[in-house]
Amino acid sequence: MRKYVALLLAVSVLTACFYCAGCGNPNTPVSKSGFYFDTVIEVTLYGHSNEALLDDCFSLAEKYEKLFSNTVAESDISRINHAAGEPVTVDDETIALLEKGIEYGKLSDGAFDITIGTLSKLWNFSTKSMLAETDSSMIPASDEIKDALASVDYRAVKIDGNKVSLTNKDALLDLGGIAKGYIADQMKQYLIAHGVKNGYINLGGNVLCIGSKPDSSPYRIGIQMPFGQGNEMIASVELSDKTVVSSGVYERNFMADGKLYHHILDTSTGYPYENGLLGVTIITDSSADGDALSTTCFSLGIKDGMELIERLPGTEAIFITEDYALHKSSGIGTDIPLREEP
Repeated sequence: MRKYVALLLAVSVLTACFYCAGCGNPNTPVSKSGFYFDTVIEVTLYGHSNEALLDDCFSLAEKYEKLFSNTVAESDISRINHAAGEPVTVDDETIALLEKGIEYGKLSDGAFDITIGTLSKLWNFSTKSMLAETDSSMIPASDEIKDALASVDYRAVKIDGNKVSLTNKDALLDLGGIAKGYIADQMKQYLIAHGVKNGYINLGGNVLCIGSKPDSSPYRIGIQMPFGQGNEMIASVELSDKTVVSSGVYERNFMADGKLYHHILDTSTGYPYENGLLGVTIITDSSADGDALSTTCFSLGIKDGMELIERLPGTEAIFITEDYALHKSSGIGTDIPLREEP
């Protein structure tokens, strides 16, 4: 979901060997970075002539932030959240993203839920994650958590054409678990439609590869070492034209009375999951699917999460348990080369 700048580019580090021979060389990378969705984003393309397309990508980022952010006052999502259950007319793409979120609510039996906004707002990891240590007074009261849980139910989202309403007036939409993936997919489609064949998009840890490197070799994508320093990796994978998305307890968290509280909240208890996992990395074709699946599989735990991955075509996963062991789906190490870091 939302990640801090200090953590962002370390969540999934992309290290690629570029072959640069001066301006105009089609193998020369051009990059642009900026701050959207409470995160640092970066788009890198090959070839000097592609620079104008970078500006277009950031125009898309601005467009989608104004549609999907629950902190932008006039966004589609904010208008729905503040409509007290009345129908709100929204953009076609907002409908598409909401429908995708509902799909994963059904798939996960509510473990992934786009109406988690009241609960996540109560925990407020965005502020508390900046504190080195806090105390138990920063943990929401149990009765507040119980009340917030009553508003978490993706089935409260009603869509009628382009009109959206929430049947529970206390519910709040929060698309942080899927929006960046959707946006990355849309950027990739736009770039491909304009002739881009090689490059990558990094939206705060959602890494999406466009094709392969110019020499036709795969990209090497690093998977962050949980609680590691800087760009320390626990493993890396080699792939082309795929996306890599990670979720973990190390992304946004705080310490209270010596205990770690992280941002992946159990929709059945209202508290952070305690399931023996440090992180989950998903490798698939769609970044929106990867985004939702990384949270879904973490929520389901290693057994049920792995069973789900093995049922999904073209999708692989790496689960990291508290002993820092890697648990890989069947295609990792065969279809997708994996290198574990020393």
